[in-house]
Amino acid sequence: MPLDNVITSPHRRSQTQTAFSQGTPKKRDPRGGEELGSFTTLIQRHRFLLVALVLLTFLCTVYLYFAVTLGTSDECSGLIGARRATCNLKLVKDSVAGKGKLKFF
Repeated sequence: MPLDNVITSPHRRSQTQTAFSQGTPKKRDPRGGEELGSFTTLIQRHRFLLVALVLLTFLCTVYLYFAVTLGTSDECSGLIGARRATCNLKLVKDSVAGKGKLKFF
């Protein structure tokens, strides 16, 4: 039975071609542009990533805004020295007295 009718894949190399032999030269872009293309082409290709980056930046900004403005209010922040220590001690006593146990987590 002859092997002339064997269907070959277009991705297979011929037997005479090796990994080190000179392959066919790569086709150039018919537009003759640069390797990366123009700035608009670059934006069009990466539109999804750019939109995701803008959305992530916006969400992080909103999160940081609320984290700073609505963060834990320290009742003892304006006090200095012994008054601050007394205030902190009072807060700890209130947390223990309310629940019966001091929770660290």
